[in-house]
Amino acid sequence: MAERRAFAQKISRTVAAEVRKQISGQYSGSPQLLKNLNVVGSISHHTTVPLTEAVDPVDLEEYLITHPLAVDSGPLRDLIEFPPDDIEVVYSPRDCRTLVSAVPEESEMDPHVRDCIRSYTEDWAIVIRKYHKLGTGFNPNTLDKQKERQKGLPKQVFESDEAPDGNSYQDEQDDLKRRSMSIDDTPRGSWACSIFDLKNSLPDALLPNLLDRTPNEEIDRQNDDQRKSNRHKELFALHPSPDEEEPIERLSIPDVPKEHFGQRLLVKCLSLKFEIEIEPIFASLALYDVKEKKKISENFYFDLNSEQMKGLLRPHVPPAAITTLARSAIFSITYPSQDVFLVIKLEKVLQQGDIGECAEPYMIFKEADATKNKEKLEKLRSQADQFCQRLGKYRMPFAWTAIHLMNIVSSAGSLERDSTEVEISTGERKGSWSERRNSSIVGRRSLERTTSGDDTCNLTSFRPATLTVTNFFKQEGDRLSDEDLYKFLADMRRPSSVLRRLRPITAQLKIDISPAPENPHYCLTPELLQVKLYPDSRVRPTREILEFPARDVYVPNTTYRNLLYIYPQSLNFANRQGSARNITVKVQFMYGEDPSNAMPVIFGKSSCSEFSKEAYTAVVYHNRSPDFHEEIKVKLPATLTDHHHLLFTFYHVSCQQKQNTPLETPVGYTWIPMLQNGRLKTGQFCLPVSLEKPPQAYSVLSPEVPLPGMKWVDNHKGVFNVEVVAVSSIHTQDPYLDKFFALVNALDEHMFPVRIGDMRIMENNLENELKSSISALNSSQLEPVVRFLHLLLDKLILLVVRPPVIAGQIVNLGQASFEAMASIINRLHKNLEGNHDQHGRNSLLASYIYYVFRLPNTYPNSPSPGPGGLGGSVHYATMARSAVRPASLNLNRSRSLSNSNPDISGTPTSPDDEVRSIIGSKGLDRSNSWVNTGGPKAAPWGSNPSPSAESTQAMDRSCNRMSSHTETSSFLQTLTGRLPTKKLFHEELALQWVVCSGSVRESALQQAWFFFELMVKSMVHHLYFNDKLDAPRKSRFPERFMDDIAALVSTIASDIVSRFQKDTEMVERLNTSLAFFLNDLLSVMDRGFVFSLIKTCYKQVSSKLYSLPNPSVLVSLRLDFLRIVCSHEHYVTLNLPCSLLTPPASPSPSVSSATSQSSGFSTNVQDQKIANMFELSVPFRQQHYLAGLVLTELAVILDPDAEGLFGLHKKVINMVHNLLSSHDSDPRYSDPQTKARVAMLYLPLIGIIMETVPQLYDFTETQNQRGRPICIAPDDYESESGSMISQTVAMAIAGTSVPQLTRPGSFLLTSSSGRQHTTFSAESSRSLLICLLWVLKNADETVLQKWFTDLSVLQLNRLLDLLYLCVSCFEYKGKKVFERMNSLTFKKSKDMRAKLEEAILGSIGARQEMVRRSRGQLERSPSGSAFGSQENLRWRKDMTHWRQNTEKLDKSRAEIEHEALIDGNLATEANLIILDTLEIVVQTVSVTESKESILGGVLKVLLHSMACNQSAVYLQHCFATQRALVSKFPELLFEEETEQCADLCLRLLRHCSSSISTIRSHASASLYLLMRQNFEIGNNFARVKMQVTMSLSSLVGTSQNFNEEFLRRSLKTILTYAEEDLELRETTFPDQVQDLVFNLHMILSDTVKMKEHQEDPEMLIDLMYRIAKGYQTSPDLRLTWLQNMAGKHSERSNHAEAAQCLVHSAALVAEYLSMLEDRKYLPVGCVTFQNISSNVLEESAVSDDVVSPDEEGICSGKYFTESGLVGLLEQAAASFSMAGMYEAVNEVYKVLIPIHEANRDAKKLSTIHGKLQEAFSKIVHQDGKRMFGTYFRVGFYGTKFGDLDEQEFVYKEPAITKLAEISHRLEGFYGERFGEDVLEVIKDSNPVDKCKLDPNKVWRMTPNAL
Repeated sequence: MAERRAFAQKISRTVAAEVRKQISGQYSGSPQLLKNLNVVGSISHHTTVPLTEAVDPVDLEEYLITHPLAVDSGPLRDLIEFPPDDIEVVYSPRDCRTLVSAVPEESEMDPHVRDCIRSYTEDWAIVIRKYHKLGTGFNPNTLDKQKERQKGLPKQVFESDEAPDGNSYQDEQDDLKRRSMSIDDTPRGSWACSIFDLKNSLPDALLPNLLDRTPNEEIDRQNDDQRKSNRHKELFALHPSPDEEEPIERLSIPDVPKEHFGQRLLVKCLSLKFEIEIEPIFASLALYDVKEKKKISENFYFDLNSEQMKGLLRPHVPPAAITTLARSAIFSITYPSQDVFLVIKLEKVLQQGDIGECAEPYMIFKEADATKNKEKLEKLRSQADQFCQRLGKYRMPFAWTAIHLMNIVSSAGSLERDSTEVEISTGERKGSWSERRNSSIVGRRSLERTTSGDDTCNLTSFRPATLTVTNFFKQEGDRLSDEDLYKFLADMRRPSSVLRRLRPITAQLKIDISPAPENPHYCLTPELLQVKLYPDSRVRPTREILEFPARDVYVPNTTYRNLLYIYPQSLNFANRQGSARNITVKVQFMYGEDPSNAMPVIFGKSSCSEFSKEAYTAVVYHNRSPDFHEEIKVKLPATLTDHHHLLFTFYHVSCQQKQNTPLETPVGYTWIPMLQNGRLKTGQFCLPVSLEKPPQAYSVLSPEVPLPGMKWVDNHKGVFNVEVVAVSSIHTQDPYLDKFFALVNALDEHMFPVRIGDMRIMENNLENELKSSISALNSSQLEPVVRFLHLLLDKLILLVVRPPVIAGQIVNLGQASFEAMASIINRLHKNLEGNHDQHGRNSLLASYIYYVFRLPNTYPNSPSPGPGGLGGSVHYATMARSAVRPASLNLNRSRSLSNSNPDISGTPTSPDDEVRSIIGSKGLDRSNSWVNTGGPKAAPWGSNPSPSAESTQAMDRSCNRMSSHTETSSFLQTLTGRLPTKKLFHEELALQWVVCSGSVRESALQQAWFFFELMVKSMVHHLYFNDKLDAPRKSRFPERFMDDIAALVSTIASDIVSRFQKDTEMVERLNTSLAFFLNDLLSVMDRGFVFSLIKTCYKQVSSKLYSLPNPSVLVSLRLDFLRIVCSHEHYVTLNLPCSLLTPPASPSPSVSSATSQSSGFSTNVQDQKIANMFELSVPFRQQHYLAGLVLTELAVILDPDAEGLFGLHKKVINMVHNLLSSHDSDPRYSDPQTKARVAMLYLPLIGIIMETVPQLYDFTETQNQRGRPICIAPDDYESESGSMISQTVAMAIAGTSVPQLTRPGSFLLTSSSGRQHTTFSAESSRSLLICLLWVLKNADETVLQKWFTDLSVLQLNRLLDLLYLCVSCFEYKGKKVFERMNSLTFKKSKDMRAKLEEAILGSIGARQEMVRRSRGQLERSPSGSAFGSQENLRWRKDMTHWRQNTEKLDKSRAEIEHEALIDGNLATEANLIILDTLEIVVQTVSVTESKESILGGVLKVLLHSMACNQSAVYLQHCFATQRALVSKFPELLFEEETEQCADLCLRLLRHCSSSISTIRSHASASLYLLMRQNFEIGNNFARVKMQVTMSLSSLVGTSQNFNEEFLRRSLKTILTYAEEDLELRETTFPDQVQDLVFNLHMILSDTVKMKEHQEDPEMLIDLMYRIAKGYQTSPDLRLTWLQNMAGKHSERSNHAEAAQCLVHSAALVAEYLSMLEDRKYLPVGCVTFQNISSNVLEESAVSDDVVSPDEEGICSGKYFTESGLVGLLEQAAASFSMAGMYEAVNEVYKVLIPIHEANRDAKKLSTIHGKLQEAFSKIVHQDGKRMFGTYFRVGFYGTKFGDLDEQEFVYKEPAITKLAEISHRLEGFYGERFGEDVLEVIKDSNPVDKCKLDPNKVWRMTPNAL
């Protein structure tokens, strides 16, 4: 029965072949069928869709319901469906820096403050895709993660790493060892010696059970088990990922929004010491930027006074709060520059006298003179004591100094330290100001270093420095303003500073400056809140100092901060009547007008209470128009009223103590109301000053208002300049934002009328005002917009979701809000370029969506909205939808309308009426619906159909728009009698986006990612709050929303297609945004629906591609799109890996697409299924939808006929590589059964890569073994002999097989007739091949085997060629190579150069390319020829270096070891996969009739893998497979593939001489079995015997690091097997084996000798001659050695000698040819050649033991043919010609001419006669001028010369060689060999008497010219 079935199969195969013929005939001209025309077609039951079109996807949700999986649980079950916890909505509490969170103390707050506080304190609302990290974007195969996965790899043993360098064999011990073996003493052919040596050597371990007769099936099973054990599971962990910096599909999680800090600097104030200590001194520090003329930090006040000094002030100062005792501060600098100064100001207690007088003692007294001036000091102290008692609460300016910050930072890093003080002052005055660091002073240079422009100043990594400031400048009473300070600072940087000429106040201020630590302990915020960690409240704190950045900082507010800074600047009382000279200003913050209403909100300075109710400015003595330099810091109340104001009271302070004179006299009053029209009042003020107390109710008015009956200084002119600055996260300080927030809050609170500025807005006007305030947001400043970004977006979203009810009407603000959002987002994008990620997403917006955005009123603790989630029976305000909807979309589903239309006026008065009318209109005819009127009748984009149509539509589609939310009823219900409407944000957003047009649409497109991400988060939240995350996907979202999404995706896809050439950068962003959106939707929506969206996009692109001349840019975009979609973490599940491909029933069977690679013409569904699994058939592409798209892209782009897509090869291959490597490392698929399912999705990859074989990079070329079979037509063959012995000839000599000319079905024969293919780069080819190996490793073997059974011989051969290439591709390079340059580095740099060219010259915007160079976008220019000759661009030369250097930084020894370890494991695993596949092919082929030719191919791959550098582990398995193959098909080797037999013998022998014992054991076992099988077939193993002998001689002749010691052990092992082989003991076999082994051993001994003379060319050739003579009876071997000699001669340019060897070879061949074939035109034998040389007669075959050429295995080499003879003669003629022996050329051609004449080869004859003409004309020209060489006699004497002793030779040297030259050469050579001291030279040429010579020396006779 089984036989009959096989027979039936054969018949069907014949039919299939016929069908193939017909099909390829039919389609031969069609360019549509891109693939596999030459392969096969199969009949199937489904229609075809060309690969360039997308197929209809499977309805995934439906499929999963209708095909439940039998498996209940386990890894396979997880493949079927997304895990239940796939998406989580997490509320995570935000990190708070401080121990208690910053919130206002008041309990009552207005709505805006409440919103702000909520915005700063609520938890982050995060949507987590739990498995997201398993998507390809986070593939662990990138370098950083690879290392972890490579731990614990076994070290693979490679002979190339074990073997020492070639030369080390020559070391002396080896020499001695060899000598002792007495080889030299034994004449050639001494059997005794050979046997003696062999008997004494040890064999390697024998393989157990090798000689048992085990059934083949059992052997296969054992081999299989052993091969499969201890295998590395993850192939890609061993393979570096392709050269990509940042994968396009990686979306990094945005940073958590947090408070902004610049670079932080810690300043510690250690001590302040003056020459005299008489009173307390108060200090403050602040940063100033000279260039920006701006104070860039608040003041830091510190007190370094001694307790004694502090005691003087006790009456005036309340007990100090610990927060005011800080002596160290952390400054933040966002924009560090060379212009930043640290300014230190000193104040003292007010005293009588101006500053100069008060400072005088500090300048004149020195500490050293304290005893001398004791009395004076006592007097000063008592004065100071009095002033402190009386005026202790007032201060006066004293002194200042400044430190140039960047000098400190830059020199702290350097070592330019001067150890002595450097004088900076000019003139005779000692001392000036200087900065001393670590008790040394920074030299003059650093002080004067000035820079222009902003150097990059780094404050994060300098060395901490201790500064000692020695000089202070006294304050000038009339130069206290900031303006004056900037002038001083600018002057300070000049070399001839004015300040240097001033007399300084000498003091010592010690300060430490260092980079601030990451988390300093005991830190207080500017609001005095304790920062975590604060272990102990009693410790002196460090203060964080608030920065006032030099330029705007764009960071959203995240903490509550509400500070006010007041800077009194100047006062002009010049025109004030009366005495007012020592003036101070008292500042108070009032909440009412009563004096007791001052609030304790003014921050204390140093050593005082934390807050106080008042602050005083310093007094400038006797100045009526003083300047002030005070900074007063106020904590603003959260909620301000109209009564809050700043009150300034001016006092005259009486310094002298007079009778009846009060201490202070009020001399004026003024104030600033804090609120003006509801807005905080800040800025510069020039205020009039009132002479008397202000009247009642003054606080609500401004002092500029002339109040009746009040007296003002200087006629009500502004005389007091003051600046008020707010740093607040409550007050926006922007009129547009203020107005918007005020209106929105008024709506919330329902408080009308609203006062905005000078306007009062009534309710009836509110709608217009609201809309205009939304559109006016565009005019606001960017900085406040960014600061209040979170709140602003929240409010806009709220307006969309809950349209307000104004005056009883619902006002739709959806459109206005959408427009405002689009414009805000675009402003951010354009202005904050530095904040974008690689996809152009602004990080501030991204983090808003990720952390902040949530659906309004969906707090985790809020009640579930209404009964049953959404379905409350509540009325809903529904409206007709805008008709401005693109009609061109032709959506196929009936559409329902949104309840939002900003353009419709006259809304129905009550929703009930509307609902009634809608429900009543159900029966309306739908034909008016414009959506369904596709084609030309559709309304044009943006046009308005007639009103009637509009209203019909409204009723027509609104009936199913009834969904609603319920909400707890609010005050609105009572006002309007109904609930406010509540919409779903994502639905509204989609609708607004679809209907928008013009510039709004453009803005939205520019930043599509933002709206997409918002929409997705809204969808997830909606599902989460309605408990729908587990609901069936089909019922999650209403149809109208899905229609909107479909419309949106469709229009965006068409935008991409139509604009990609014009707006490259924008389209790239849009394309990736759309892809990420669809990727997100796959997690939440109906997946079949999302697939249909993907198809829509594909369709748009495909239709455009046909019309493009250069499609690569658009295809590149589509690849990016696909790669992002496929990076979904459940990509495998989405592809339905467990579905069975059942072809959909179709009424008429049709021929399937030519992509089919199955030859099965079978009605059997099973066969059909197998075929469909391996080809990109329609069922495959439908059911494995995404995998189908990926593989289709690969097939189309790699197709050699695909025009202009060459540049995308790397990109598409990387995409596949990335997917597979991601699956490989995915813990969910670690189970082999699961992995096999995953691999099933990629089975067509095998066929696709088989198609590309001609284009793959030829890795075999780089190897010295042998190239890939290159087809040479037989007649071109001889043309290879340009060099003396070409590679192919040498291979033949060596006994390796010659590249075959006629291998059946070799893939190159099929393609060579076509056009020249472009080759892939090495990197791309390698990536492609590793993907192939992964599929072969993980796919189900039975499925593979079934498919192989269906493949034709041609295709199986193609597969084998592919495996052959894989062997070369993954060959182990060896440690030595790793130590040199990585072989592919240069290639990579070329790829990078190509990308740079693309950027600089090519089709893509340069900036964009640089942004995106990380993606490995283009391997070459898209057109393939954008810049003509690519190598001519000059700038490219040096472009290569930067890449190489980054690749090859000096790697440590360990890294090189690690690389070699990985490479070794990869090579082993790759080859084992190849071996597995070969085994499957062999099993497959066993049952088919076409096995012979294919087995030859299998053997070829096996032999090739043996020839490569392999690990011991692999070779063991490889030899096992080879033994099994030979035992299954012995006739294959010994009858058909005789070339392969020779090759196999060579490979086995080579491994028999391996230095690794396990390899030797297996190789000798294989060799023994080979002989045994050969013997069993014909009781003789002449073939193997001859092949082995030839192999050994060629191995010894060519191999560099060959070790005879190891080979001797293997020969002994073979002998041992023969002795132990009981079965054949009675036959002649053991004796024959022994003969062979001894013969091999003798050859070995000879060749060892050759090794010794490797460096002595004359001796080497002499030995070769002797060896060749020894092979007189073995024509093949003699020929080999003659050829070897010819090669050596031609290497040394001895052309005449090489020609003689070749003539001898030709004579030998002629001798045997004349025995084999009697052809008249062939030479009779060697006699024919005697005219050339009489020695040729040596080649005659006359002796008794000549082997007959008929005997099997003799003269079977390639040269024993007519063409071989011709080749040898042509080479001989060429050599004679080069040697100048033109007469001999003629003689050689005399033999050749008759052969060519007989063959009528006119072309060859013409060449010969041309060469003859040349030869004869040279004889004529060079008559008498030819010189062939110079000859010298050389003799050797001394026992150390061995068998050279007493021998004399004639040396031939090149023409015109001087005696001195040869003498010097020989002396040098032998001197080095024996030692200069041992070598003696005999100077004369008389006969030598040996007795007179010293036996311990070696003597050489001086060469004599002959």
